[in-house]
Amino acid sequence: MAHVISDECTNCGACEPECPVEAISEKGDKRVINADECTDCGACTAVCPVDAISPA
Repeated sequence: MAHVISDECTNCGACEPECPVEAISEKGDKRVINADECTDCGACTAVCPVDAISPA
């Protein structure tokens, strides 16, 4: 199960470089996680300053 980024995302970009499989990208005014690529490692959750990332 992939992680998801909620509407609380401020598009700071802190999560994107932490993703080991490059599943996070910018879309509009926030970041999104490609569920097909996400390995559910959780590395992104630790760096999100607004806690906008959680397991789906």
